[in-house]
Amino acid sequence: MSVEASVEVQRVHDPVSHPPRWAKVIDHSRCIGCHACTTACKSENDVPLSVTRTYVKYVDTGTFPQARRSFQVTRCNQCEDAPCVAACPTAAMHRRPDGIVDFDKSICIGCKACIAACPYDAIFINPRDHSAEKCNFCAHRLDVGLEPACAVVCPTQAILVGDMNDPLSAVSEIIHRDAVSVRRPEKETHPKLFYKGADQVTLDPLAARRPDGGLFMWSEQGNVPHQVPSGHPGPWNNSAAAVLAYDMPHRAPWDWRVSLYTFTKSIASGAYLMPLFLALMGLFPYRSEVWGVTAPLVALLALMATGALLVWDLEHPERFWMVLFRPQWRSWLVRGGFIITAYGGVLAAHLGLTWYGRADLTPPLKWAGGPLAVLTAIYTAYLFAQSKGRDLWQSALLPAHLLTQALAAGGAVLLMLVHADAEARAPVVTFYGMFLAIHLLLVFGEATVGHVTAHAALAARNMTRGRWAPFFWGGVLAALAALPLSAGHPMLSALAGLAGLLAYEHAYVQAGQSVPLA
Repeated sequence: MSVEASVEVQRVHDPVSHPPRWAKVIDHSRCIGCHACTTACKSENDVPLSVTRTYVKYVDTGTFPQARRSFQVTRCNQCEDAPCVAACPTAAMHRRPDGIVDFDKSICIGCKACIAACPYDAIFINPRDHSAEKCNFCAHRLDVGLEPACAVVCPTQAILVGDMNDPLSAVSEIIHRDAVSVRRPEKETHPKLFYKGADQVTLDPLAARRPDGGLFMWSEQGNVPHQVPSGHPGPWNNSAAAVLAYDMPHRAPWDWRVSLYTFTKSIASGAYLMPLFLALMGLFPYRSEVWGVTAPLVALLALMATGALLVWDLEHPERFWMVLFRPQWRSWLVRGGFIITAYGGVLAAHLGLTWYGRADLTPPLKWAGGPLAVLTAIYTAYLFAQSKGRDLWQSALLPAHLLTQALAAGGAVLLMLVHADAEARAPVVTFYGMFLAIHLLLVFGEATVGHVTAHAALAARNMTRGRWAPFFWGGVLAALAALPLSAGHPMLSALAGLAGLLAYEHAYVQAGQSVPLA
């Protein structure tokens, strides 16, 4: 580090003069793509193989002999309004007073909500300690007046760090004087990582196509678990011919357990909501055994399965209690945890009253159980909405669709419970078919409506015509088959309906994560 840089870092870090607001500038008119920043970061922060806090992406544009190579130093954007901080249920991801988005591994539960929330694919799970981490501006070095390791080793001084509040810092001068860019400004995260002289083919993750055969410069990405292929799968999304030359493999944070969790949660809420819905319409008796025992028991068992799947998906399942006992209230994972806990309490009270011979006291519980069942069904829509980088999930109709799916799943469960009673079965068949038909209409809209962003359009294509199409169309066909079977073959109809809902959930959840963000 130069004497001038050391003096600047110490000066702008002086809390007496003013509080710092750290930012970085990557000057791509100077970057030579040497990867010195990547190796220095790994050495300084003990980052293991297979993951990285920062790396340099290469994109080749044009055709020989008219061609150029562009670089992009890729890392955490240190957002002013950081989605990872809002989504983290324990405040393991947090924003310091100086603006640095840092992390505390001791309270990370490994839920991967921060990874799903980040629009820049900058966060990963460390395979050694199973906790989330990312670039944090080498905060431990800044705190003692030193520059980040990447800035120190950069041979061309392409990486600059400084205080945005200090008008005399080099970073502040460049940001306010020169033309700079940020990645994905439409996400409104207000990044504090600025690019000078960057090429749009590197800033946009879909601007360049994947290389033929998946052959990258010096490497192949291989079959990484839950891999998200880099670049655009078809023609480049750019006016010039652009192809990725070097990139790191990307991973989808949430696997089949999250798909299954959304399905079991639908059963947990729908098994209570459907008989309640019919009872409020005067079509189902409160005094029946289904209302008193069977339906709430199925709902409680499905809710327990939902909780088990959520804990199983954690990298630190032994810390699951932190969601409830040290909550970060902006996270919908926390809010959902309290919702399903309260809902489980109502279901347990309902069963307890019935088993103790006071079934007459269960109807009033609907005023708490009904709203909690609805919230249990729909809160995942808001959890998905916190995943700002996953455009397919940013749908205003998702809460209504999840509620419809829950009522359809509850109708399937209720149909199985009353299939032998023709009188009780008739209204169930009617409303089960209605909610299943509404679900199919919403699915049809999802498959045919135009999407606002290229990311959402590509995710929808992956769902309907790509890797996840067998699940999507299998789910549609199963739900369609369930409709005519409901009257004559209620058990078959219920099983087909549930299978269709599960297959669609899996396609939707996984396709939403199938588009590269970096």
